[in-house]
Amino acid sequence: MSYLLYYSPGAASMPVHWMLLEMGVPFSARLVDIDAGQQHDPEYLRLNPSGRVPTLIVDNVPRHESAALLMLLAERHPEAGLAPAPGTADRAAWLEQMVYLANTLLPAMRDWFYAAVDGDAAGAEAVQALARQRIETACETFDAQLADGRDYLVGGQLSTVDLLAVVLLRWTRNMPRPASGWPDLARYIRGLRALPSFIELNARENLKEWRNEDE
Repeated sequence: MSYLLYYSPGAASMPVHWMLLEMGVPFSARLVDIDAGQQHDPEYLRLNPSGRVPTLIVDNVPRHESAALLMLLAERHPEAGLAPAPGTADRAAWLEQMVYLANTLLPAMRDWFYAAVDGDAAGAEAVQALARQRIETACETFDAQLADGRDYLVGGQLSTVDLLAVVLLRWTRNMPRPASGWPDLARYIRGLRALPSFIELNARENLKEWRNEDE
């Protein structure tokens, strides 16, 4: 199996890019320059009518949505061990966490960054305030889960939950209270940022911020 990923550095495509690297499967990557507006080019819109990243070409079909792509890749590559197997004790927790990240944290992040773009600019401040509350509540929740010293959120090993969570937590780095402000969450983040696949991901996407060596 091989894949073609359309990505933008540090964007919602980042966990999918990370997963492909972590699994070591063949893939190609094409940059979509969001700053230059390439996500609105007619050629790209034919692949992804929403004009967002990621788009992953799977068996010649364009697929979308970060969480869905992570779950799809986990299903197609069970040998990678990035999701608990169906019927196992950790499967329900994995599903719950993936849906929580996709339905709660990711939309709150979009509201924080795009409140004035997606909606009425006059109400943007209130939208951002609610988004910040939801993001910080999520950080508190994760910090409490990690207080027992675990390195991963589900099942005692790296999973798609961690890949998606860490990228979303990266987005808090310039917020009034970044995720690194919670002690167990900070420990968790440092551990995952030390993974060779995360280091390679940052190199490939030419990202210079939010690395262990910067602290």
